[in-house]
Amino acid sequence: MLRDPILTSRVEGGRNVPLLVWRTDGPLRAASSGPLGGGVGVRRWVLNATVPMSYDRDDPAAHLAALAADLALDGPGVGLLTGVDVTEVVARTDTGVRAWATVGLGTPVPAAAPAAGGLTQRVGTVNIVVYVPARLADSALVNAVATATEAKTQAIGELGLPGTGTPTDAVTVLCPVDGPEAAYGGPRSTWGAPLARAVHSAVRAGGERPVVPWSDRLTG
Repeated sequence: MLRDPILTSRVEGGRNVPLLVWRTDGPLRAASSGPLGGGVGVRRWVLNATVPMSYDRDDPAAHLAALAADLALDGPGVGLLTGVDVTEVVARTDTGVRAWATVGLGTPVPAAAPAAGGLTQRVGTVNIVVYVPARLADSALVNAVATATEAKTQAIGELGLPGTGTPTDAVTVLCPVDGPEAAYGGPRSTWGAPLARAVHSAVRAGGERPVVPWSDRLTG
């Protein structure tokens, strides 16, 4: 099972920078688009780390691995980055499915629109972590990531924003390694339906409140 996230911090540049850590009671199956631990496999933890809007490292996976080592996180895990203050995480539960979202929608873009130059540097990452309390087949895990993305996009549309997401969004879906295998993760499946509702509610709630980049708060 995926435990509730713990809020902690690390010191970088002389400042305490927040991060969230989810630990597990044992190995979990996961599908993730995160820069560390992305893909499909067994994972033991998830890390969502706030970074300043000036973040320009070209080795985010190595950076996240170092943060995980500092926290004594053992084994393979998932690492995510965001300009959002992760203390503002929104949690929702639906029929046993648990979803957490850190929501920054400063740079919403339509996925298939032509690339625009000179995007203003505003907080623009939506990181979603979901736990499904049933074993999902590989195809269902991938489908669940798509379902979470569809639910996020629905919430963004309802917020009246002109985009389907932001250029740096990430989704992680985790489930048990044992038990009967669910074959489907779409929005009308047994587990995909509550997943969609939980993610939609979390992203909608996070997007309804003003979000100031963590690094802007240091100078504001």
